[in-house]
Amino acid sequence: MSNSTDPSDYCTLALCPITEAHVEYVPSLAGNAFYLAVFAVLLVAQVVLGIRYRTWGYLGGLFGGLVLEIIGYAGRLQMHYNPFLFNPYLEYLICLTIAPAFISASIYICLGRIVVIYGENISRLRPRTYTIVFIICDLVSLLLQASGGAVTSIADADQADLSQAGINTMIAGLSTQVVSLAIFMALCLDFAWAVRKHQHKLNPEIYMIDLRNSIKWKAFLAGLALATLTIFVRSVFRVAELQGGFHSSLANNEVVFMILEGAMLTIALLCLTTFHPGICFNGQWNNTKWSFRKSHDCEMSLISEISGGQTKARQIDSALN
Repeated sequence: MSNSTDPSDYCTLALCPITEAHVEYVPSLAGNAFYLAVFAVLLVAQVVLGIRYRTWGYLGGLFGGLVLEIIGYAGRLQMHYNPFLFNPYLEYLICLTIAPAFISASIYICLGRIVVIYGENISRLRPRTYTIVFIICDLVSLLLQASGGAVTSIADADQADLSQAGINTMIAGLSTQVVSLAIFMALCLDFAWAVRKHQHKLNPEIYMIDLRNSIKWKAFLAGLALATLTIFVRSVFRVAELQGGFHSSLANNEVVFMILEGAMLTIALLCLTTFHPGICFNGQWNNTKWSFRKSHDCEMSLISEISGGQTKARQIDSALN
């Protein structure tokens, strides 16, 4: 893929066969423009909602993911006019590959808050544990995908081993994302079963009960579940796509790509925007957050109470004796 042998130095559709391009088809103008426009609108909506409801963590992941989606589809639009260009190909390949990792981060943030609303006492893990563990998994996946894309982009045309190493690293990153999402969905189902089984142990605060019984809350949960499932389907597809390399029939089938990549992400992002937590949490988003400082303060307070109790016990025992 060096610049000296890159067909983009001299090729156009009028001069070279499409088989020499980075993808063996001319990307659809209408289809890719549609996705770009949808993601641009959703980006504006997310920024407005994020600022309005101060859902900064949720906004951060979706902002990064949507910006990458827009850049990726902008690259595909450039490839419509010349599929031999290398830089637009890189924009498409790397940005669309890593974007869902950012989007998944926003989904992971929600689970800890959901646990608080139903009751931490029925959860296998603490709210912060869910967030920390899955964000770390997401970060590992992101780093593997990004580094794999970087290695592939610098590999020369005659460096097949280096190029394959980059592809394998990207596959490892995508596989990590698939496994993380699968475990995440399993834990969500486990918690849903605990909620159903322990109705008498749920968070008894009135405003939490009202929230759990609202239609908006149920719509939020359904939207989050659908978004998670569609990102999972997309990630499985990308693993299968890259498994055969950039020149496999699956990697060069635009119809399949537009459905299992574009449509899946569109559904996910529509759900995450339409059923925004700022709206569906009835103002309780910031009341369900945790922080390292808060957790530390709680632990120190508990230690202090235990210590104080032991001191009083010794004093009573001393007085009796």
